[in-house]
Amino acid sequence: MIEFAFKETYGFDDLVEIMAILRAPGGCPWDREQTHASIKRSLIEETYEVIEAINKDDKTLLCEELGDVLLQVVFHAEMEREAGVFDIGDVCDGICKKLIERHPHVFGETVVSGTDEVLDNWDAIKRRTKHQSTQGEAMQKVPLELPALMRAEKIQGKAKKAGFDWDEVSGAYDALDSEIAELKAADRAGNAAAVEEELGDVLFSVVNVARFLKVDPEQALTNASNKFLKRYLVVERLAAERGVDMKTTPIDALDKLWVEAKTVLETN
Repeated sequence: MIEFAFKETYGFDDLVEIMAILRAPGGCPWDREQTHASIKRSLIEETYEVIEAINKDDKTLLCEELGDVLLQVVFHAEMEREAGVFDIGDVCDGICKKLIERHPHVFGETVVSGTDEVLDNWDAIKRRTKHQSTQGEAMQKVPLELPALMRAEKIQGKAKKAGFDWDEVSGAYDALDSEIAELKAADRAGNAAAVEEELGDVLFSVVNVARFLKVDPEQALTNASNKFLKRYLVVERLAAERGVDMKTTPIDALDKLWVEAKTVLETN
């Protein structure tokens, strides 16, 4: 049995030690086998569980899920400590220096008028430290791994900072209408590759509209999916109560149930 000092309450250093023990000879075979690639999905999943806790306003769950995210950070750092590249101390040092550098209005002599100027300074410092001389270079650094809607929004936001944007939302609406027309034309032509391309342009244009309206497209789509699911469950229940086989019933009849389901939800 590995020697370990059990405590009533543990801290960050204890977490680092436990992770090292789990990865060491005599520790846990599963933990020792893991690589950055093998557990990368876990970091994503744990992050979304933090978001779930925030959405539920569940502080107990939030505390637990933040711990799970912290574990992932320590896990990845321990792998690099073993390889002699960096350790969790280097991770902490790096983020502390970044925060100090990007808040010159707090840790330096810079004076700001408000949040907008803080964000402008942050972007300017980020571009300078990452040696990005143009906005295009900054746009190229937006990770491919981000959810597509989020990545589109970030790219568009950086283009806006360079002055490449519509003056008002009407331009975004016109572009959306144009892309929808092109999608319909590609569909009529039966060109599968063009349909995929034009559908992407439609989605990109929808994100543009959302940005002008100050709506988070990811959240808006999540809300729409939730609304659809909620109404579908009512349709399914109504169909079962009336002996309606949804697989064989014409869509017109199902649409009437859909409208009825909307009324049911609005009155409850």
